Amino acid sequence: MASCLKRLASIRTLSSITGLVRSKSHTRLVENLLAPRLASATTSSDCFSVGERASKHYSTGPGTTVHLECALNSRLQNDGEVDHRDYLRWGNGGGTFHKSASIDPSAFVEIGAVVHSECAVGAECRIGCGAIIGPTVTIGQSTKIGYNVALANCMVGDFCVIHSGVCIGQDGFGFFVDEQGNMVKKPQKLNVRIENHVEIGANTCIDRGSWRDTVVGEHTKIDNLVQIGHNVVIGRSCIICGQVGVAGSVTIGDYVTFGGRVGIRDHVNIASKVRLAANSCVTKDISEPGDYGGFPAIPIRDWRRQIAMHRQSLKSTNSLA
Repeated sequence: MASCLKRLASIRTLSSITGLVRSKSHTRLVENLLAPRLASATTSSDCFSVGERASKHYSTGPGTTVHLECALNSRLQNDGEVDHRDYLRWGNGGGTFHKSASIDPSAFVEIGAVVHSECAVGAECRIGCGAIIGPTVTIGQSTKIGYNVALANCMVGDFCVIHSGVCIGQDGFGFFVDEQGNMVKKPQKLNVRIENHVEIGANTCIDRGSWRDTVVGEHTKIDNLVQIGHNVVIGRSCIICGQVGVAGSVTIGDYVTFGGRVGIRDHVNIASKVRLAANSCVTKDISEPGDYGGFPAIPIRDWRRQIAMHRQSLKSTNSLA
């Protein structure tokens, strides 16, 4: 056994590993070496290497098949020992995945990415380097996850794009003062649901729900540096520009547009087909479609009149002085 381990440790290239696995003289030797500690990957089909599907597989039980080359790579990168948390190397991209994760064989998990336990990754997904897919996360087909994305407690739909640095599913900012005057955290136990064809810009944060799921409707587009609080529900086909802040428990209708740096107070309801000018702040419900602006946000014509009247008064004051 010791001589076999030394021989495997001396292998440096993937091509030489493939040649060893496919060699008739060494196949039985490799199977005997891997069999006692080979961990199975519960995936929809076999793990495979980029550009070429291997011809030799090792089965550890009903419905659990692992490609020998993928398992061998996992053993070698840990000096011949299987990781005690049952993490393996994904052949298509070199990322790390838990054996209980369900990953479609066409999904590309880049080296440095980690897919945790009981996750589901759909067909043709691409997960970028440094991304962390937390436990029980579901990602739909053809979704692209950028570099250093952190997903937890969420479901992501089909054909979504999540750019680098996005954090989805962390606890919301919810606290209350107890009888002793201490600040106590409110439980944040629910999820985030990202529907189909959503695009989320870099470094945006979306909090998980506390009394209802946080939802982003389909075809909604979110810019960089946006904060969406817990329990927020956003309708379909909305546009949210950069540096927008949406406080907790806000309900937003369909086809809503927020200009840059718009602020929304908590527990506010905004009707469908509302457009908010940049730097506006919504402090109460908006029940009618239309354009709004200002602080507090009012119908855009009224806001423009206020600005004009303010300028007129300033001119009058300056002329009198």
